[in-house]
Amino acid sequence: MTDEASGPGLRAGLEAILLVIDEPVAETSLAQVLERPVPEVSAALRELAAEYTAQGRGFDLREVAGGWRFYTRAECATLVERFVRDGQQARLTQAALETLAVVAYRQPVSRARVAAIRGVNSDGVMRTLVARGLVEEAGTDPEGQALLYRTTSYFLERMGLRELGELPELAPFLPDDVENLEEQKQ
Repeated sequence: MTDEASGPGLRAGLEAILLVIDEPVAETSLAQVLERPVPEVSAALRELAAEYTAQGRGFDLREVAGGWRFYTRAECATLVERFVRDGQQARLTQAALETLAVVAYRQPVSRARVAAIRGVNSDGVMRTLVARGLVEEAGTDPEGQALLYRTTSYFLERMGLRELGELPELAPFLPDDVENLEEQKQ
């Protein structure tokens, strides 16, 4: 029950706060924000934790590191992992994958060079790759003063590589006259 003048109930208030935190929060902090006595907050937290467990929810409420926080249940870990992993893989467009491949194999490389190789402007895609932490600035080209880009350690991590030398050979996927094609585009 919620009364407009008094706001949400203790349990609803606790749940709302616990949903938005990213690290455990102490009972005293919760009691201050909710303007309730610590023993009352403590009892409500323990009741909620027991209730979530009894109901077999996909999450539980745990007391860890001097505070309380929601966690996904261990038996749901593989589902959560699959969701997170699949979401990451599905987010890169074909243009982003092409641009990332050019950077990975030609680094350090300028945006203009990436655009020349791909045959289209890649500025927006490059900004996306930088924002996602897959590509970073690597200085400037001494001749043209253009910014150069390279892949990051996060890129290696996501690709399951220890180093760039583990990238597969590119030659089997290229046409036989790749040098002539590249010279014609310039």
